[in-house]
Amino acid sequence: MSAEAADREAVTSSRPCTPPQTSWFEFLLEEALLETHLKKACPDPPPVQLIVQFLEQASKPSVNEQNQVQPPPDNKRNRILKLLALKVAAHLKWDLDILEKSLSVPVLNMLLNELLCISKVPPGTKHVDVDLASLTPTTAMAILLYNRWAIRTIVQSSFPVKLVKPGPPQLSLSSLILQLGSSSLHCTIDEKRLAGYCQACGVLTSSSDSSPQQSTLYSQIHCCMRCGNYQLVKIFLEDNLTLILPVQFRQSVLRELFQKAQQGNEALDEICFRICTCNTVCDVMQGRTIAIQFNQLFLKPSKEKIDFLLEVCSRSINLEHASESLKRKMAAFLKNMCVSLEDLQLVFMISSHELFITLLKDDERKLLVDQMRKRSPRINLCTKPVTSFYDIPASASVNIGQLEHQLILSVDPWRIRQILIELHGMTSERQFWTISSKWEVPNVYGSVILGIKDNLTRDLVYILMAKGLHCSAIKDFVHAKQLFVACLELVTEFSPKLRQVMLNEMLLLDIYTHEAGAGVSGDRPPSDLISRVRGYLEMRVPDIPLRQVVAEECVAFMLNWRENEYLTMQVPLLLVQTNPYVKLGQLLAATCKELPGPKESRRTAKDLWEVVVQICSVSNQHKRGNDGRVSLIKHRESTLGIMYRYVSEPLVLTTILSLFVKLHNVREDIVNDIAAEHISIWPSTIPNLQSVDFEAVAVTVKELVSYALTINSNNHFWLIIQADIYFATNQYSAALHYYLQAGAVCSDFFNKMVPPDVYTDQVIKRMIKCCSLLNCHTQVAILCQFLREIDYKTAFKALQEQNSHDAMDSYYDYIWDITILEYLTCILSSEIVKAKIIKAIGQTELNASNPEEVLQLAAQRRKKKFLQAMAKLYF
Repeated sequence: MSAEAADREAVTSSRPCTPPQTSWFEFLLEEALLETHLKKACPDPPPVQLIVQFLEQASKPSVNEQNQVQPPPDNKRNRILKLLALKVAAHLKWDLDILEKSLSVPVLNMLLNELLCISKVPPGTKHVDVDLASLTPTTAMAILLYNRWAIRTIVQSSFPVKLVKPGPPQLSLSSLILQLGSSSLHCTIDEKRLAGYCQACGVLTSSSDSSPQQSTLYSQIHCCMRCGNYQLVKIFLEDNLTLILPVQFRQSVLRELFQKAQQGNEALDEICFRICTCNTVCDVMQGRTIAIQFNQLFLKPSKEKIDFLLEVCSRSINLEHASESLKRKMAAFLKNMCVSLEDLQLVFMISSHELFITLLKDDERKLLVDQMRKRSPRINLCTKPVTSFYDIPASASVNIGQLEHQLILSVDPWRIRQILIELHGMTSERQFWTISSKWEVPNVYGSVILGIKDNLTRDLVYILMAKGLHCSAIKDFVHAKQLFVACLELVTEFSPKLRQVMLNEMLLLDIYTHEAGAGVSGDRPPSDLISRVRGYLEMRVPDIPLRQVVAEECVAFMLNWRENEYLTMQVPLLLVQTNPYVKLGQLLAATCKELPGPKESRRTAKDLWEVVVQICSVSNQHKRGNDGRVSLIKHRESTLGIMYRYVSEPLVLTTILSLFVKLHNVREDIVNDIAAEHISIWPSTIPNLQSVDFEAVAVTVKELVSYALTINSNNHFWLIIQADIYFATNQYSAALHYYLQAGAVCSDFFNKMVPPDVYTDQVIKRMIKCCSLLNCHTQVAILCQFLREIDYKTAFKALQEQNSHDAMDSYYDYIWDITILEYLTCILSSEIVKAKIIKAIGQTELNASNPEEVLQLAAQRRKKKFLQAMAKLYF
């Protein structure tokens, strides 16, 4: 034994054994066990899991003698279980932050209802009618806690999501705070946040806590929104000086007006423009970035628009009391407006205005006017105004909710850092990485990031990674790169482990960027990217959290760019033995590498076949129950992810499709085989046929061909496979669609002859069967001519059918075989149609004495017209 192995064994043997997890029923048997368990430093199971287990067992339905499901019995066992759940929640001090994070809404609702019940609150009691002063502290606490949770649930679900019967929050929250105090043992209230919620709700309902001025202002705006009158513009214009309305509220009013205008209310267009102008000038004065809506509204400026803009600017600044900074912001805005306008008359409207003359110095005005006069009319200077970045100063008066909103929206790493510094300067109790449910990082990374001790650093790393991953998912690769680079710079200072994590994620991002950019046009990736992919695959750094998708994408990347030499010859043997994705990629590369040769490789194909069969087999661990089925499909998707999620190289996809089609076809009860290229290289039998989950194989074939057609919808062999799948599942119209599409894409919409390896006799026979089962019997007869040996028996039988759903007579022009035409003259009763057939028989080009080339040309002309007519019918 080597020294290293001996050390490892010594460490393993000296490691203490993990004690078994305490089961829920043990707490029923020993009364004192719960208190002992909760006093542990790290109880297993943790408290919130115990609550779930107790309530789950207490709410299990029973089955009577008639095998009917009954509600949970109200017996001693279930009452004790519910009491145990309440004791655990009391141990957690009824902290809603903990309970909401760990318990689902139904479970928490059940827990709080049990609290109301045990606190002797009668069921169905309207909490608004309850006099808290007359209640015991326990009962009052239960009512308060329930209503706090109901309100929080409504707020967090952002209205109007239907709750799981938590009851309406009928209690006056302000009165409860006054009676119980905001620092109650079981109540931690952020009064600033609560004030923000009350202010937001003030639009719909007046609050007794609001000042008279604010109540009047919000109610006026709400009334104007319903009536759509111009009084709303006056309110916003006056607020540009008073700055009572929060910026988010102003923006929400504008969004609602825009939505109503887009729904056809043209009368609101002018109001939208005026409110947008008021908001823009307010943003300029406050140092915020100008909204895109303002620039869009000024794409076609007019004298009226400029007049109103100048009016808003004049009424939004008090020149006698305004600071120099405020004046410079307004001056810069007006100057940028002049630069953005092409019409010199509109420019001079601004430059000659009293406000412009007051704010800009003489030399600044003259320089700008000269520039405008000299500007060539051919040069487009319609650039958008650019404002300098505005950093919110650290101040206790800044609304935390506003900063959190900006944090959610921002994708600028520097800005995110500044906002977090501001937030942490205001409060040290919040975990700001939790404020958005959309911020998600993989579990494999989460434990490492959340282990960072410094709160600010932890929030910053988590949010930068979560936003970067989100930007990558929506293909905003520029912002994703900026966020990842910032995160890499940050973690490099203190965590080699997270540094490697970020390098891995940036590699994945660069792969995505290339595949969505230069890779689309077929440009090969740069050599350094290929080297980084190799480096990742060969990386052997211990204790680094790894995402499965990175390995899958790296192997798929090598396959897509035909790095077969590396996968088959240069990849380290140890890597193949330890990484299943690399092994799968190597077998695929080896099989594809030898396919073009005169002797198709069966050795590597056999190895690949055995690996895939093993993946698709039902082992003892995957039994044939529902749970086993889900488990097996997840196992298949996990292992074969590189096959049908990331690979886009046509030969590799064709090989994968061929393998699974062959695996599908070896099934004993298969009626209709599916055709595919290179199908002969795979083994024809499987030793243990019963072990293969053919349902999973069938699902995989469907997924693969659907994915392949998203890569190239004009690959006729893939289209034939899709058609065969529909044929095998009795979807005959869809099957005809894809059979015809396969022929169309390889014949310039049938203007050329369809290659015989596409329209084989098997394909034609399946098209014939599809038409027959769709009762299109004339189409059947015509298709019988397409076979190498015309099937007269099927054609004659089809022409005898009386109940045909196709155009019948109009199709006779597409028949070129004299025998079939002569048969028609014998069975048709209509003299007019019969005369038409006789005339067709007499056509010179169909004379049997003609050279073969002439006959083939006549047949091809009719094939073309018939297939084009069919395509119009089934496409």
